[in-house]
Amino acid sequence: MVKGFWKKLKNENVSILALAPMADVTDTAFRRIIAKYSKIKGGTPYVTFTEFVSCDGLCSKGKKNLLPILKYSEKEKPIVAQIFGAKPENFYESAKLIKKLGFDGIDINMGCPDKKVLKQGAGAALINNPKLAQEIIRQTKRGAGKMPVSIKTRIGYDKYDKKEFKKWLIVLLEEKPAVITIHGRTKKEMSLVPAHWDVIAEAVKIRNEFDSSNNHTLIFGNGDVQGVADAEEKARIFGVDGVMIGRAVFGNPWLFASEKKINFEKKLSILLEHTKLFEKINKGKNFDVMKKHFKSYISEFPRAKEVRIKLMNCKNAGEVEKIILEVNL
Repeated sequence: MVKGFWKKLKNENVSILALAPMADVTDTAFRRIIAKYSKIKGGTPYVTFTEFVSCDGLCSKGKKNLLPILKYSEKEKPIVAQIFGAKPENFYESAKLIKKLGFDGIDINMGCPDKKVLKQGAGAALINNPKLAQEIIRQTKRGAGKMPVSIKTRIGYDKYDKKEFKKWLIVLLEEKPAVITIHGRTKKEMSLVPAHWDVIAEAVKIRNEFDSSNNHTLIFGNGDVQGVADAEEKARIFGVDGVMIGRAVFGNPWLFASEKKINFEKKLSILLEHTKLFEKINKGKNFDVMKKHFKSYISEFPRAKEVRIKLMNCKNAGEVEKIILEVNL
């Protein structure tokens, strides 16, 4: 089993924290903002994951359009590239590329519930195709060489079944990935119900029964984590080796640095910085993608609703800056 940087982190920390891969959220711009305000002296160490990238796309003429997703700065390290698809040969080629780009690890998405991804037989669809899932892991590891391979999945497809979940988890454990992150919901549940952390705890027990050695696959939990303190508490209660934090980072790029409140003026300043960076890095990308951050940044002050409405009508960073300057007058 190749564990790479994961082993070092596990030796140094009781539990490991990770920034979840979120499509059109944890893009290069937002990851850099998070790194700037979280990876500071005294900040909580964490592992960064990219947005997921299509293996098929990386092995096609459209590769040049996807490579910007895999751009990263040294401050984001350790950083893991997440990929998705259903063709083992493309995972092999993608893994070789990701290794060449200098990533610290590679993660296979086996949990995405998006219909377009499922249609390809990818993401959560792999839960129903264990043989293909195993072959994908093998080919990814072959291409990755000494770079550790991890997996992110869910507790089931349409429903949670204890026996079926155990079978699925053992299928993954047999391939000896460095880490398996369990999102505590089924594909059908999306993110519409509370995460089932009791099932995540069950995954730890299954892992321990399967491999009681000190070099076993690490189990991470994911779902409804509110911040660093909550993550640490969940790690303690449910016995996971690490916790992945997702939606809590919206409008809160300093999450890993501190759980303290940031004043509104500072929030506005960081929002503007984030917006300008998004526009600079993502030339040609729809500006509306940035707007999903506005609501999270702009909250908990008397004129929040009014400002949010104005920001949602903006078409570029210049217009955002004008509104923010007006608010600060």
